[in-house]
Amino acid sequence: MSNFHPVSQSLAGGQKNCVGILCDIQNVPSIKRKGDLLLEFAKLQGRIISKNVYYNSHHPSQNAAKNSLEKLGFCGVDVPNGSKNSADYRLMADCLKLFAPKLPAYPNIIILVLGDWDFAGLISVLKTLGKKVIVFARKGSASQKLINLVGNENFHYVDELDNLVQNKNQSQSTAICSQINYNEAIDCLTEAIKTALSQSKQTKFSLIDRLMRQGCAKYHGFSSIHTPKGKKFKNFSHFVNAAVEDGKVRKQNEELFLTNTDRLVA
Repeated sequence: MSNFHPVSQSLAGGQKNCVGILCDIQNVPSIKRKGDLLLEFAKLQGRIISKNVYYNSHHPSQNAAKNSLEKLGFCGVDVPNGSKNSADYRLMADCLKLFAPKLPAYPNIIILVLGDWDFAGLISVLKTLGKKVIVFARKGSASQKLINLVGNENFHYVDELDNLVQNKNQSQSTAICSQINYNEAIDCLTEAIKTALSQSKQTKFSLIDRLMRQGCAKYHGFSSIHTPKGKKFKNFSHFVNAAVEDGKVRKQNEELFLTNTDRLVA
């Protein structure tokens, strides 16, 4: 009976990314102490639909590591065959099974925790399928060939997990703080128009956008604007068009004016 454990859940909530994790305890035993961080890192990438850890039950230390990770929700896959690279072969086979027909969800991000064996073939197949591959390895074990294949931005050492999770959380917090709702953006827009008119400057889109960035700390371009309905603007012109349709401003010859006046006295 197979110990392979894909999580049978379909995409929900409009989330785009699904993540599959495959860990080789035999070659990267230090993951035992980093399992919670690995899960947190994976959750920052998307929704986890599979998380397998490969071990040899004939080795007490691997059993202990597997037990610790199972408490975090990992699925242990026993590979008692003591032949060289047996766990690696099983890991590769299970990874490809994640894309078997009729599964309710497929990962588009694969996180591999592995040693320095030749996974080039597997990674090449995954990339051909359009999957993003992220590799974690033990320091001093990974070949440059492997690093080059996934790219420096997608290759990490297990010891880097603490900093990766911390930096990712900080980046997301900054992004949240940089969001501005539609009504706030309209206020910034009208203030920017007033500023430009008071300086007798043409209220071109580029100038208004720049003045909005200078006058509103939370505004970082049209992509930082959000609405209660989750509306996203393709560009600054689309935001302006929405403001015009709502009667907040007037547009003429690619210049913007307030609805109640054209020019302000400086």
